[in-house]
Amino acid sequence: MSGNEFRDLYTERADSYLRFVRALGYPLVLRSYFRRCPFLRPGLRILDAGCGTGIASLAIRDALIERGFHPAGIDAFDLTPAMLNRFRATLAERGIRDVQLAEANVLALDALPASWTGYDLIISASMLEYVPRESLPAALSGLRARLNQTGAMVLFITRKNWLMKPLIERWWSANLYTRPELLGAFTQAGFATVEFAHFPPLFRPFHLWAHIVEARPPLSPTNT
Repeated sequence: MSGNEFRDLYTERADSYLRFVRALGYPLVLRSYFRRCPFLRPGLRILDAGCGTGIASLAIRDALIERGFHPAGIDAFDLTPAMLNRFRATLAERGIRDVQLAEANVLALDALPASWTGYDLIISASMLEYVPRESLPAALSGLRARLNQTGAMVLFITRKNWLMKPLIERWWSANLYTRPELLGAFTQAGFATVEFAHFPPLFRPFHLWAHIVEARPPLSPTNT
């Protein structure tokens, strides 16, 4: 799917998307993972790649605050202005001022502000499915380049199985992935460690939906 096609799809179906994810309990599922996420600590600089209406950004921010932490700041970008506008409205309603938004394509990250680099943690949920399959390693490589040397990336991406084929691949025109495909893409993108995490026990049925990938870049010689 091209960037324009993706933008048009989520502009046209923005309301349907929100009803869909809320019906599935998507915000609660992400929050449950982040409450136990091993990468959370005080003062994190976080990038949300493909933030949409802000579900993942708000989930990790809420999880941090519940654990007594506060992020140094959350930057978030998306390709679709309609989604970003909904996120801005939510931030205004909640009085949140430590989240910065930008419009950008994950395959053209030079459009982001120059200061948007050196992150401790990059998260991405239900976005990279829409990158052309052959471009997934390039998208991951571009995100990896914005991590600091001790940073990590957490990716939620739709599994390839019988249930997701009609629900996600056909209805939402997204790619589906197996573990070996993701491991190959992350390795090609230059990540040094790639692990597959689990949802908390109460939410294990959501493994039918998504892989959770936790990945780190190589350590520099000074950090080994």
